Amino acid sequence: MPKSKRNKQVTLSKTKKKGRDHKEGIVNSIKDAAEEYNSVYVFSFENMRNQKLKEFRDQLKSNSRFFLGSNKVMQVALGRSPSHELKPNLHKLSKLLRGDAGMVFTNLPKEEVERLFNGFEEYDFARTGTVATEKVDLKEGPLEQFTHEMEPFLRKQGMPVRLNKGVVELVSDYVVCEEGKPLSPEAARILRLLGIKMATFRLHLICRWSSDDFELYIDGPDDSDVECA
Repeated sequence: MPKSKRNKQVTLSKTKKKGRDHKEGIVNSIKDAAEEYNSVYVFSFENMRNQKLKEFRDQLKSNSRFFLGSNKVMQVALGRSPSHELKPNLHKLSKLLRGDAGMVFTNLPKEEVERLFNGFEEYDFARTGTVATEKVDLKEGPLEQFTHEMEPFLRKQGMPVRLNKGVVELVSDYVVCEEGKPLSPEAARILRLLGIKMATFRLHLICRWSSDDFELYIDGPDDSDVECA
């Protein structure tokens, strides 16, 4: 009788070891980057788009290195206190690695980094839960941008449509989304079909560290607050 796959034993110690090795690899890579590059920036992001970030990273890969992932792992690598930091004042960065954040180690001049980050802005279709930036409503009548094959799908999204002589037609006015309210899954799909982009992928610099300077870009904690946070 063949053995049941449900009874197959899994050694959890191996799984844990693999996770630990991965974290240690990140920590070591960050330590190496701290030696190789002359400055490091902490940044936050909104409406992350992986492909767009990859393209941005590729622009800087010859003289920079990005780290995104577990904030706790990055904090451990930098050092969370003066007694554990890699270099003087690097622990201040770990206090600002919160939420959707990452780091970039670089040899680029400060002005160039600021220009690249401040000018980075990519528009994309909004996902479910994104807050609508405008009201979108459709008026009763023909929707000539849609083929007749789309009519069943549009109905499934809650749109009051029918086929009239092969043309998709709204039988009454329909509000796709309201400004300031989160998008439903149906609204996100309809906006994509309409070609309306409401999400903007942005990167925001939080702080900069170099061997002789530490600078905050955000309003909030001053240098002493970061020191004792």
